[in-house]
Amino acid sequence: MTDEFEVARLQREIEQHLGMEPGNLRFEFREVDGQTRLDLITVNPRHHQSFLFRYETGRDEVECLQKMQDYVRNFRDNESSYTLQWRARGDKELHTSYFRAHNAYEALDKLYFGRDLNTITVFSVVLNPSS
Repeated sequence: MTDEFEVARLQREIEQHLGMEPGNLRFEFREVDGQTRLDLITVNPRHHQSFLFRYETGRDEVECLQKMQDYVRNFRDNESSYTLQWRARGDKELHTSYFRAHNAYEALDKLYFGRDLNTITVFSVVLNPSS
């Protein structure tokens, strides 16, 4: 199986495991310090804002996707759930987003990923009770 088909297969499996609709999950690859980095980006279908779900690094796209696949299978067991309430600059509506992270700072990093810190005002960060 060629890398192209393996990449497509892994991406489909990750989308299915997360239950994401087509277009609500982006796989962005780039080279960083001689390694491949995969940024897995979620797009909220209601307000169309994008957030970092997770990043992985590896030798190539296939290795990054394999690591991401392992992560999505187990992340609910290894990370806490956070609820963030925020508003985009110029928007009147308060939004609520949910993130899995090791701590509140990591949840905020996922919210602010790829944007200027001044474009979003955060009103609350709450660690959700674990079940």
